[in-house]
Amino acid sequence: MLAATLTTLTPRMRFNFSKPNIENIVFKMHYKATVTLLLAFVILVCAREYFGEHIKCISDQGVPDHVIQTYCFFMATFTIVRHYNESLLQHGFLPHPGVGPMMETDRTLHHTYYQWVPFVLFIQSICFYMPHYIWKKKEGGRVKALVDGLQYAGLALHAEDMKVGATTVPSRTTIDNQINLIRKDIIMRLRVTRTWSTWLVTMEVVNLVHLMLQIWLIDIFLNGQFISLGSNVLSYGDWEQIADPLETIFPKVTKCLFHKYGPSGSIQQHDALCVMALNIIHEKIYTILWFWFLFLFIASLLAVIWRVISFFMYRRSLKFNQLVFRQVSAGKVDPHNVLHVVNGCQFADWLFLYYLAKNMKTSVFQQLYARVAEELEKRELPGDQDGHEEKGAEPILLGKIDYADETLPLKPEKKAS
Repeated sequence: MLAATLTTLTPRMRFNFSKPNIENIVFKMHYKATVTLLLAFVILVCAREYFGEHIKCISDQGVPDHVIQTYCFFMATFTIVRHYNESLLQHGFLPHPGVGPMMETDRTLHHTYYQWVPFVLFIQSICFYMPHYIWKKKEGGRVKALVDGLQYAGLALHAEDMKVGATTVPSRTTIDNQINLIRKDIIMRLRVTRTWSTWLVTMEVVNLVHLMLQIWLIDIFLNGQFISLGSNVLSYGDWEQIADPLETIFPKVTKCLFHKYGPSGSIQQHDALCVMALNIIHEKIYTILWFWFLFLFIASLLAVIWRVISFFMYRRSLKFNQLVFRQVSAGKVDPHNVLHVVNGCQFADWLFLYYLAKNMKTSVFQQLYARVAEELEKRELPGDQDGHEEKGAEPILLGKIDYADETLPLKPEKKAS
């Protein structure tokens, strides 16, 4: 009867289960949101048909336009620091910020970054994706292999597996067998799960370090003016002025000098003014990146701090464990089971269980957690005191273990009298 009903409803049923969740939201912001943002910027910079040529230069009639433009694009342009003077600009003594008569003692700012912006943005997108790529390779689909098929646990009402269209609805026996398989995997191969968790935490730290490296490299790329870019924008009050903070980094008009031989063999200097059309886009791109990287840095730092807090708290606080697992599993976790699980596992094992909880139905995880607790109650698994683990090695069952201070066995909390 049940099979017939499900078969009738199959055309109307949609099983849209997402991929296994094997990282936190901050990790996803690095390889999803940031990579998407950078690639969108690459497309925007390369869409020159909407903004015109990258550079347009004007000079006297001594040099053809296409020659001076090609030369100035590849050999860089410059502005003069002395001419970033708002008073002179307002009174019309200077045509553009940073542009004016040049003296030998003048300090100049050379601008070459615009040649490399699309390439740098594309390489950055690859760099932000690499930690996720490495993590996927090291993870190897382990969580997916364990929880595969358990998405349909809520439909496990029949004594035998049922084929409903292209979907197989598991029986209660199949669900129990799968739970036992995961339990054995956790108990007998804890060292492998520790390797899984170690790589996850390592890649989270790599994300933070890599972000700091990217900020430092962009600062070098923009002549040391990226780190203070956002704060200067926020502190600037009068955007009606001609010389705003972005004008120094991303000038709209620059100067370029071209030298050639004249008819008599003497060297002639040609002074050109170049309009940098794409700088109006570049300034928006790097302003957005400054604020995004600031947010991402804070989020990544908090994620690493949370991992450190979890390491020191998972064995010390029963309430901490109940709170953490309640966030990913709606059902209440039995405190008795929590004691046996955290006292029988190391932090890497505990973290692996946490991610299993994120990818399982609540009822299924509750059964798994209870069975793991029962197994660990019977025997204590040793922790490798020096932290060295060989992948695939099975733990040796010993007697009582003297845990280090940070892994002291969790004890039941005394009730207030």
